[in-house]
Amino acid sequence: MDTQTVTIHPKRDSSATSSTALPSLVQTPAGLALLELQGSFNLPQPEHDDDGNAIADPGQAPVHIGRIEFPDYDAAAKADPRADAAWMRRVQFYVGPNQRLTGEVKKLPRPLAVVRRKPDASEADLEVVEIIHYKLLFSNRPEPMTESGEV
Repeated sequence: MDTQTVTIHPKRDSSATSSTALPSLVQTPAGLALLELQGSFNLPQPEHDDDGNAIADPGQAPVHIGRIEFPDYDAAAKADPRADAAWMRRVQFYVGPNQRLTGEVKKLPRPLAVVRRKPDASEADLEVVEIIHYKLLFSNRPEPMTESGEV
């Protein structure tokens, strides 16, 4: 039986920077989280020149989808966000100027590790970037909003 060994290194000091940084992930008051949606996004299509060749691939550039707010979280309270779970009952995801999704923060049954290849290392050397303990769950339909932000 042929086996392969992969070495996993613990998380580095957060002050260290890397030239191969991961894209921004969803940040909550309690740390990184997964984003779970019941639906899909219609992302921009690539632009084409007169010959039909793609000018730029929008899949290569970051696309602003919306913003996430935690209306019940009080940063001034100085409470540990993992200990006080009241803020987790409501999270709002604003998609463009006209839609709002309301959801909640759920603790994962088993935490997930985000890993990546170590810079200047072999394919068998991985490092733990972050441990994810929570997910943002949006299971309801989007609510339409007016220009003033009312539902």
